[in-house]
Amino acid sequence: MNATERGIREQFPLWNKLDLKGVDVKPGKMQIVVGCGTSVHIADSIAAALNLQGHLARAVPGNEWAVRQNNYAPASVPIEVVALSRSGESTETVAAARKSRLKGIPVVAFTCAPSSSLCHEADRLVEAETHPEEGIVMTASASLMLLMGLRYAGLTVGPQTTAAAEKLLKTGESFLPELISGRTHFVFLGGGSLYGVAREAALKMQEMSLSQSEAHHPLEYRHGPISLIDERSLVIMLYHPDTIAEEAAVAADVQAKGARVLGLGGPGDVSLNVEGEAHTEALVCLPLLQLLGESVARRNGLDTLAPRHLTKVVTVA
Repeated sequence: MNATERGIREQFPLWNKLDLKGVDVKPGKMQIVVGCGTSVHIADSIAAALNLQGHLARAVPGNEWAVRQNNYAPASVPIEVVALSRSGESTETVAAARKSRLKGIPVVAFTCAPSSSLCHEADRLVEAETHPEEGIVMTASASLMLLMGLRYAGLTVGPQTTAAAEKLLKTGESFLPELISGRTHFVFLGGGSLYGVAREAALKMQEMSLSQSEAHHPLEYRHGPISLIDERSLVIMLYHPDTIAEEAAVAADVQAKGARVLGLGGPGDVSLNVEGEAHTEALVCLPLLQLLGESVARRNGLDTLAPRHLTKVVTVA
């Protein structure tokens, strides 16, 4: 077992240690959730949770917010920025926070790096301790920032959800070798708050295993992308509790065209229950999706501690 896999398997005690220390949403302000790479995918799921809880929210890539704020929120709308960065040093995210504050927009920072640059650009701060062996690929830190965001939105996320995620990981891992055998094309489908996690899972598959992967809203998959499905495809359907029947029909469509389906919360060649507190499905599924990427990388003979062309922190002069 390498350090990446240990970080995935050993993240759960870190979830239970997380403390927001009273940081929550300020009413009356649109929440702009910014990040880069993994963090902007996690931001998508956080924004969905905020909207679900009655807070107007949108996820925006860090550089887009830094240079084109008015493309994403009207200038007349009161705004608060929630900036996500594991290292607290991602150039675009730090710039987005700095430029926001220069315009009088308050910033909340979510990070795993105390005293980092982002911390100095924040009006309020949430910090988490991530796994000490986490390398370039974000695993435990991604889960922790999603957990921060769900709690920030006002959702109850406690030990019950932690236990559900650990159970899903342990139950699902035994099916991974059979599911990935002969599969080189990976499709992640999820709606609502699950869409951001589907995008993050596709990114993990790319980073870890150098495999063809993509993410879509479930019913959008029929509108063109399904043309790529064949006997080399594995589709991971992240079932939303509100739309299981229509998403199951999509799963059946891709199965008929040669794909295997891992159904998380609904039907598939392998179907696994997703438990936990209300509206926490995205977080519960994330560790198993991380292990899926690691499993494909191991099958392909790749070391996820040294992913191609990547560095732990993206900084731009």
